[in-house]
Amino acid sequence: MPLAVIYSRASVGIEALPVVVEADLSPGLPAFSIVGLPETVVKESRDRVRSALLNSQFEFPARRITINLAPVDLPKVGGRFDLPIALGILAASKQIPMHRLAEHEFAGELALNGDLRSIQGSLPFALATRAAKRKLIIPFDNADEASIPENIEVLPANHLLEICAYLSGQKPLKKHHRKPPQVSSSTIPDMSDIRGQHHARRALEIAAAGEHSLLMVGSPGTGKTMLASRLPGILPPMTEMQALQSAAIASTHGQSFEVARWR
Repeated sequence: MPLAVIYSRASVGIEALPVVVEADLSPGLPAFSIVGLPETVVKESRDRVRSALLNSQFEFPARRITINLAPVDLPKVGGRFDLPIALGILAASKQIPMHRLAEHEFAGELALNGDLRSIQGSLPFALATRAAKRKLIIPFDNADEASIPENIEVLPANHLLEICAYLSGQKPLKKHHRKPPQVSSSTIPDMSDIRGQHHARRALEIAAAGEHSLLMVGSPGTGKTMLASRLPGILPPMTEMQALQSAAIASTHGQSFEVARWR
């Protein structure tokens, strides 16, 4: 049986480090092992992948299946490796062709029926995929966030069968086009709402103008949160890189972040 190689990425802070998912099918008693420093959630993908393949009308090979997540010293966390593992097994068992796999990177959690569920950190994943000059195949729920960077081809899908049909050349996946965010200055709290607090307001203005750090200390109810929520309203517009870095931090915590227009 041939060795299948799938490209994916592990989330480490706001970075998405490359992971090569290798799938090998060998003769012997049926077994399914995952190596390469997988944590518990990744180990549990064995059962999710098996059920997803069977419920999608694929054959689950009755062979010794070994999945290697390289590099082996990089911790692998989350359900994002479900899709790469499933595709690796299908490619190694010749149920889907291998020749298009190297052009793409894959991430997605599988439901037991083969549906794709969203992952955290799709924006850092997309930035790294763009740098590697590959196409990105992810769950449809992550498509908007992954399409924030320019010049990246994001191909979202809702089910494992859609991806397999695309890789087999039977049905294309449509490139996702993200709608521009509607950014309005009225959504940012205004400093004009603050009455008094002259020294605090002056401190905010100096910090914003000089790019200084700001430390607020005081008893509850003195206005720290109110003042801090209005600081973005007097800051200069972010550059594209600054906006992407801020969005990447939100993405790794599973939060939505609309990147403002930089121009």
